[in-house]
Order: sequence, then C-alpha cells, then structure tokens
Amino acid sequence: MTHDTADLRRRFAELRAQGRRHKDAAEALGLSEGAAIAAHAGTHDGALQAVPLAGPWLGLLRALEACGPLLALTRNRSTVHEKTGVYQKLSGSEAMGLALGADIDLRLFFGQWHAGFAVTEQAPGSTQAQQSLQFFAPDGTAVHKVFAREATDRAALQAVVDAHRLQGEPPAFRAAEPRADPRDDAAIDTAGFLRGWAGMQDTHEFFGLLKDFGVERRQAFRLAEGRFTRRVGTDALQALLQEAAFDGTPVMVFVGSPGCIQIHTGPVRRVEPLAVRGMRWLNVLDEGFNLHLREDLVAQAWVVEKPTSDGLVTAVEAFDDQGEPMAMFFGARKPGQPELQAWRRIVRGLPSLAAEATP
Repeated sequence: MTHDTADLRRRFAELRAQGRRHKDAAEALGLSEGAAIAAHAGTHDGALQAVPLAGPWLGLLRALEACGPLLALTRNRSTVHEKTGVYQKLSGSEAMGLALGADIDLRLFFGQWHAGFAVTEQAPGSTQAQQSLQFFAPDGTAVHKVFAREATDRAALQAVVDAHRLQGEPPAFRAAEPRADPRDDAAIDTAGFLRGWAGMQDTHEFFGLLKDFGVERRQAFRLAEGRFTRRVGTDALQALLQEAAFDGTPVMVFVGSPGCIQIHTGPVRRVEPLAVRGMRWLNVLDEGFNLHLREDLVAQAWVVEKPTSDGLVTAVEAFDDQGEPMAMFFGARKPGQPELQAWRRIVRGLPSLAAEATP
C-alpha cells in the first residue's frame, strides 16, 4: 500500500462522513467512482472494504436469487432508480442479458461491465455494515449496484462473493472517450428516416433506425417534431407522475446507465418534489420502488409516438443539460396489448412547449 493510496482512503472517508455519495466523493478527489472503490481493495483498516469480483457477470447475477430480497440500483448523472425484489429469470449471453423477475426488470449490456467489487462499508454510528455489489464501466462509471436489505440472506450473499472473488489485481480504468457531435441536419436523409419511423412494428426497432440513418436521439425528435414528437416543458415529468399517482394509472419508468436499463412497471403513489442545497429533486418514494430525478437539470422533455403492431406507443423522454438521457416514461403495457387510454389522456394534457412560450 502506497502512501498516496492510504491518503486517498483517508480523504474519501472524510468526504463520506460529510454525507457525500460515493460518486460525489470520488469526483471531489479527481477520480472516477470505480477508481475510488478500487483503491479500497486489499488489506487495510478503512471503513470501506472492497473485494474485486470476476465474471461471468450473468452467472453472478443468477446466483443472487438465493439471497432473497435485494435492492437493485441503476443510475445516470441525474437520475437514480431503485427497486427491491429478488433477482429471477436471468437469461442471456456474455454480451447481453435480461432479468425478468416480478420486481427486478433489467436489460443488461455486459460489454460495459468492466469491473465489479463487493463493498462493505461501516457508516458512522451504524451497528451493521452496509453490503453491496458494485459494477463499473471501463471509465469508472457505475453501471449497476446491488444492496443487501434487512430480509437478505447475507450468508448466501457472502457465498456469491466467495464464488466470484477475483484472483489478482482489479482491472484498471481509463478516461472516458468524448462523445461525438451529431451530424448536420443537412447530412441526414430525413425523409427516409421518417418513412422508416412510420413503418415501425415494434418500439425496439427505433434503436436500429437511429443507427442506420446516423441520427442522434434528440436530433431525431427535433426532425420528427409535429409528426411523431412534440416538445413539452421541463416540468412535464412532475405533472405526469402526479397525475398518474392521482388516478392510479400504472406506468413504466426506464432509467439507464452505460451497462444497464432498469425498469419499474406499476403504479406510483408517493410523489414528492424536494428542494435542497440548490438542487430540485423529483422523488417517488413507494415501497419497493424509489426514483430520484434532478428536476433542475432537465433541459429537454419530449412526447414521442412510435407505431407498433399493437397501435401507437407513447413515451415521455427527458434529457439533462449535457444532452444525456435521464429517464423514459410509458404507460404500463405488455406486447400484444394496446396502450392504456388513461396514459394517453395524461400525456395529451401536458402542454406543448411552443404553447407555453406563446404570449
């Protein structure tokens, strides 16, 4: 252990004691979150201990079913999605996977799962250490986390850690690659792109459509404005969640990281905006499902319609002030079922941005 590593652990612990999240404490030290956690591997007496883990990641996640209820957490820069349940119905390959349990619903992109750690942290004043599994992309961005809860079988969780303990040093992290700028609108075959959009039979075709025509997602919504999309105010997310909570309309809430999309399907009940330390959080605080979204970072919100074999499917998508996706909202539905009319009514009630801007 070098002096620098020991000093880093000490400073990280000080920031944690101030109430900072792992990500915020790491950034305050000029590190990625993954690099900060990796610095806690090995033998030391710090409050946070990290055990490097080895894949295959699909096998590790499958083994979590024996642990009982766990909290699954997926987040991006501005939004945190938490679901409590059992990891069940895991399938896939080394590249991609699915979790289709009753509560834990994930789309997994293992190409971005660069490193994993079993993390044990003793919080000041707490009698029981917090246990988690944390997974990171090559640039140290967290892609997915799993936390023990009161009802978790901790012996089974320890058995998963022991079975997947990495022998040797954890992989190193590298700097994030800069995001490519969107192509100029003039370089896009807009007419062809919109024809392809009109011909979709499944919402999942949209990802391929963007790739085939070389269109950035927000650019696509702008090019389709008035036909398949309309821009709404940055307060639209709060309005739709409060309306869904009021009338009991079940929704789907998607939040993604580089390596995982986590989904909640069902009602939302307790919607609580909160302003703290100059930040405005939009929270859903339900049993089994929590959402924490930085409403003050919402830069764009779009209503998006996609044709499918089951009829139109309507989403509301939000992007932050750096152009990153924050969250996507749908009415709850399964393939083969038409979209809920109650959800369409909620979305129709969201004022268009142009209408709001008109004197």
